[in-house]
Amino acid sequence: MDVHYQLPRAAISTKKYSYVCEDRQGFQIITRHHVVVRRKKMLEFLLWCAVFGLMACICTLLSSTVEQGASFIGMCILCILVATAIHRNGIQQESVVVMPTLGVQLETYYRSGKVFRRFVPMGNILAAVINEAVTPFTCYWYLALIVRDERKLVLVFQELRPPLDMLVPIWKSLCSAIANKMLQQSNDGDWSSSFA
Repeated sequence: MDVHYQLPRAAISTKKYSYVCEDRQGFQIITRHHVVVRRKKMLEFLLWCAVFGLMACICTLLSSTVEQGASFIGMCILCILVATAIHRNGIQQESVVVMPTLGVQLETYYRSGKVFRRFVPMGNILAAVINEAVTPFTCYWYLALIVRDERKLVLVFQELRPPLDMLVPIWKSLCSAIANKMLQQSNDGDWSSSFA
């Protein structure tokens, strides 16, 4: 089996996110869609400075009742704990892997190296939809899957809110895979079970 790998295509960038689509061809075409958080190093540096400054202020307020040396050591430990907690919980990227005959795998990559994956079988997916969410403070688009035997929509991006122009190619890829699965089921004579 000769697996052909194509270079990433359809790159879109905004201030917050970068979108890349890559195709891997073998027996079937597996499409991977990546939405990567663009890191702003200057903003992160200023955030760390603000965290350390805040911790220094808190420790100087506490130092009036505690010895100076214990206050300094406590400040250092507290700053390190807060900094690592903020850094480790950050999202690096979210990916959607579309495997037309198998299903869809949703992946969330954290900066700490932790990866959360969820697999949705293609036979359970009824449709892919793009909806608009309106909250009191903001309005954004999201991509979701309508899955059989699920009460709620399955969000494709759990943590990130990519813009609409990044969601559309992913939605088209999902719709194409769902339509191919429905067509395959109708050719096999199993079309009635897909709507049950």
